[in-house]
Amino acid sequence: MDPYLYPYRYHELIPGIQMKKLISYETESMQKRDFVFLALSFLPNLLISSLNESMRFFRTLLPLALAGCINARECYNFNIPVNIASRQGLFKPVPVEGNIDIAAFVANYLRPGTNYTAELLQDYQTLKGSYNISAQYCKPNGGNSDTIQLLTHGIGFDKTYWDLDFDNYTYSYVNVALKAGYSTLAIDRLGTGLSSQGDPINEIQAQAEVEALNAVTVMLRNGEIPNVGRSYKKVIHVGHSFGSVQTYWLSALYPNNTDGLILTGFSGTTQFIPYVVAGWNLHSARLNQPVRFGNTTTDGNQSAINIAGAHLTPADEWNELATTEVMDLFLGYNETVTSYNYPSGYITSSDLTSLMYAFLCPGYYDIGLALEAERTKQPLTIGEMLTMTNTPHSSSFTGPVLVLTGENDVGFCGGNCSTAVENTSFSNLPAAVKTVFPSASVFESYIQPNTGHGINFHYNASASYWIVQNFLARNGLAAH
Repeated sequence: MDPYLYPYRYHELIPGIQMKKLISYETESMQKRDFVFLALSFLPNLLISSLNESMRFFRTLLPLALAGCINARECYNFNIPVNIASRQGLFKPVPVEGNIDIAAFVANYLRPGTNYTAELLQDYQTLKGSYNISAQYCKPNGGNSDTIQLLTHGIGFDKTYWDLDFDNYTYSYVNVALKAGYSTLAIDRLGTGLSSQGDPINEIQAQAEVEALNAVTVMLRNGEIPNVGRSYKKVIHVGHSFGSVQTYWLSALYPNNTDGLILTGFSGTTQFIPYVVAGWNLHSARLNQPVRFGNTTTDGNQSAINIAGAHLTPADEWNELATTEVMDLFLGYNETVTSYNYPSGYITSSDLTSLMYAFLCPGYYDIGLALEAERTKQPLTIGEMLTMTNTPHSSSFTGPVLVLTGENDVGFCGGNCSTAVENTSFSNLPAAVKTVFPSASVFESYIQPNTGHGINFHYNASASYWIVQNFLARNGLAAH
């Protein structure tokens, strides 16, 4: 085993943590969910897309009327050049061109009793490279705090997860942090959004993203980001989901490079990740949203698959079209959108309902925001799937740690985060994360009620934001 890598563990992120048997039950909200799913299944997806466009139009008018209600802030978008060296896996090539290839990959990945990562692993490599990390830097007007929050999003999103403009920024984490006096730096993870892309199997892996996050951290501390124009004495790392995994990972490798950890959408077990991976019904990103994720430079009235730039034979085209939702297929066709031109090997959840299952708690979110999440979703890579659970066993970090997870988080709690952990004194799954932070000065966990995995997309999101700010203020990391 390579000394620089940790063993792949399919069912555990924290060794020894297992959950007690879940009680199966059906609630009124679940019945309402089923009704909504049924109704949506009979609506033409193009009508849903048109509805979404209308909602977006009215939302553009509302901020103009209510502009004075938002606290003054300064925000800037720019790229941060980073150099990294990452010790990571070298995997065998696998077919990833079309949705049928992706379905086969997922079936192998999820097969019980096997370790597909180990089957594909050929060797180890040290990846060295220069990349751009896309960032949004925000600071409160007149703010002069020496403390900044560095925000890392999870799978399916980009840096806008932290600053959602829906409903006049009602769901913006950044705005709450600014009100508390903090500056924020939200980044697109390496390989995602407007950050540099790379080979989706042997380049864009979890380890490389952690190294990129650490590089940005060091530059923040040293005042080496020109667009920020100053140094920060204290850097608080805030993550969501896979971003929390990377935040934890950073604290294990570089414990002196962070002053506080906020891990949202997180627990100590990965035994429920198969629930989400299966529920995503993963597609090739290029085929799922061809205009956004594919190659829009192609001229003429060609098929969506040709627009996507995927290399498929004509005989396979109908099979691929049959596996792609119409709404996603034509999203962005007659509007101006960012074209990412992701290579094959970038994969994404199939449609709105798969996103709802993985990220949202039925009855506790605005369907308009769910549509916006589908409209702006981001993919993941095959390399990320193969490496995202290869985390260190523990962290020697000595500062304060908060784990905040939605009560109904599917991916990290199986839909019930209040489940007790067998053979321990921990009454719920988020609390058990304490075992991997034996030296933390303070450890707290909080379960956000009526909330799924995508915390920021729920009606009560802002309540969780203030829990974070209060935790920081109580534990020596106040902005002032």
